[in-house]
Amino acid sequence: MAAPLSIRLHPNDNVVVARVDILPGTPVEGGIAATQLIPAGHKMLTRAVAAGGALRKYNQVIGFATEDLDPGAHVHTHNCAMGDFERDYAYCADIHPTDFIAPAATFDGYRRADGRAATRNYIGIVTTVNCSAATSRIIANKVAPLLEAFPNIDGVVPLTHGGGCGMAASGLEMDVLRRTLGGYARHANMAAAVMLGLGCETNQIAGLMKAEGLAEGPKLIPMAIQDEGGVAKTAARAADFIRELLPDANDVRRVPIPVSELILALQCGGSDGYSGISANPALGVAADLLVRHGGTAVLTETPEIYGAEHLLTRRAVSREVGEKIVERIKWWEAHCARTGGAMNNNPSAGNKAGGLTTILEKSLGAVAKGGTTNLVDVYHYAQSITAKGFVYMDGPGYDPVSATGQIAGGANVLCFTTGRGSVFGCKPTPSLKLATNSAIYRRMTDDMDINCGTIVDGEETIEACGRRIFDLIVRTASGEKTKSEALGIGDDEFEPWKIGATM
Repeated sequence: MAAPLSIRLHPNDNVVVARVDILPGTPVEGGIAATQLIPAGHKMLTRAVAAGGALRKYNQVIGFATEDLDPGAHVHTHNCAMGDFERDYAYCADIHPTDFIAPAATFDGYRRADGRAATRNYIGIVTTVNCSAATSRIIANKVAPLLEAFPNIDGVVPLTHGGGCGMAASGLEMDVLRRTLGGYARHANMAAAVMLGLGCETNQIAGLMKAEGLAEGPKLIPMAIQDEGGVAKTAARAADFIRELLPDANDVRRVPIPVSELILALQCGGSDGYSGISANPALGVAADLLVRHGGTAVLTETPEIYGAEHLLTRRAVSREVGEKIVERIKWWEAHCARTGGAMNNNPSAGNKAGGLTTILEKSLGAVAKGGTTNLVDVYHYAQSITAKGFVYMDGPGYDPVSATGQIAGGANVLCFTTGRGSVFGCKPTPSLKLATNSAIYRRMTDDMDINCGTIVDGEETIEACGRRIFDLIVRTASGEKTKSEALGIGDDEFEPWKIGATM
């Protein structure tokens, strides 16, 4: 039997989502006919709504009608807008015991000398400032030809960025940058690292290493281009250092490790009207399975939970944890006010073309990635993640920046849902791309790892798709290459959060 033309997500909703383009005059739900073209992924009204009335999807408010609307109307940016409404934070109202799975599953990973679990084996060149970016790439290019003889090393990754100077020597922005760089330098997926600076930058190597508790040693060497006598001498010395440690870095073997030691970063980008229907809730099922096996799942992108944060506060294990979420929301509101922005600047043009209308709608779909288990802790950007279970990390909605924070916090595998077609990679952590619809999966099959459009097509349940995702997470953690890894993507997506002014 053919799937219906539309998807209803809750009996109380007054909109449905089009599975395919619905032509004017076509009867959809309960015989209601579309009064205009409803593009695939977009919303059609099923009950009359007066101007100012609430429009509901997921049984939640996604916006308010800007004019009187009749059944069959196309609901989108031309007739739906943001508005203030009360959210019931109901701290801890929805917490419940976690149904742990025993025995826990395992993956084949690398066990580091300090006991941590790694899913990949890279050597990093961590730059303290943009002025050392080009040199880091020269070093990586010098070493790359040597790696053919060392098959257990995944590569040398230069981590370049646009900051490190022209900023305050202390305070929030410097703290965030140093946390991020320190998190990458010590990441379990890094066998060793060069800490590379220019020498005169604000973000001095000595200050960074002291702040982050890093010490020079056989697997971490700090270098400043000015101290070494220039680019050529720096590149030669760094290449010699890396060349000497290649045999030791290569001397690793994958062993069975409990999946409780996986830290899964949850990301979405290039979202569409199907994201909250297919890939995001399916990823939520996978996140729940990981938590039930004792692992950690990390949700982020605070501007993209705006308007849906009450769904997380209700799952907080304590009021204190829930209030951390609300505090971050208030910080973002103040941050936008200071910088002349607005929280509803999100969704993007691509999101809107795919059917998303307001940040409320986007957020309600985005939080589905976090599954249903209890929220056990909330972290600032790039803080080390130590809790087991479902956690939240503050960060922007811009995917490279928020993912960089998660990886700095220790995430050793990442899942990225997309409806428009993101091609994101993020060395040293493998990135899986989950397509929300079958059309984008077929069009970008070389980039997409899993098709979740089977849910929209009526061919698979959310639960079954979530189990497929979980199985692929385990295989990926065990060494199976992702599509982005096969294409060599991931060197350029490192993007620390720049919060303050560039001076």
